[in-house]
Amino acid sequence: MEIYKTDFDSSIEYKADNSPLTIADKAANEIIVNMLRSSYPEVSILSEESKQDETRFENDLCFIVDPLDGTKEFIKKNDEFTVNIALAYKHKAVMGVIYVPAKKLTYYAAEGYGAYKEENGVVTKIAVTNKVDNLILVGSKSHASEKLKELINKNKHLIKEVVSAGSSLKGTMVAEGKADVYYRYALCSEWDTAAMQCIVEQAGGIFRQMDGTEMTYNRKNNLNEKGFYAINTEKNLWV
Repeated sequence: MEIYKTDFDSSIEYKADNSPLTIADKAANEIIVNMLRSSYPEVSILSEESKQDETRFENDLCFIVDPLDGTKEFIKKNDEFTVNIALAYKHKAVMGVIYVPAKKLTYYAAEGYGAYKEENGVVTKIAVTNKVDNLILVGSKSHASEKLKELINKNKHLIKEVVSAGSSLKGTMVAEGKADVYYRYALCSEWDTAAMQCIVEQAGGIFRQMDGTEMTYNRKNNLNEKGFYAINTEKNLWV
């Protein structure tokens, strides 16, 4: 947040895939990874901004970290960026935390314990809606696709409103009932979805790859190549 309040434009770098990288991504990564290593030395770490450690494949436990999800939103200064930290056990996301620094808002969940939102010190249990019409569909602010436009058009009789949000906030919107469905065709990576998946599932939602298979974590290929959906109920499965 200290960096966010400054003029950091001159320090922005671009990765091989043309995605931006700020000094905040690096600083947050150092703080989070160092804390996790010192507190949980027995757990491996996969972080977007750290060099990959392949010994993690031998460990059933792995933290999946995105120190700054929504870097484009961070650069635009629209407050819609998050910090994502998940714990994967045997390739399944069993714990997830999403923090929204600009709003001091935390979403978290653990397998078997439900999903929660903490705001101004008040903790609330969250849950998906049971709506099957008059739906709110949430999509990406920075990664719209033609396939998504086609899907929306095909199901427009069920959709009341299409809204956009940055980063993993889209998943939290489904989890807390502010949106009902979220479909994503554009590529993203493990660290973008792990915490979100756990929170959506523990809130009663469904999170799968576009072909209906389970999304796994701590993989050799970090890319989520099939796309995914986060929906409130099986009745809103459109793929």
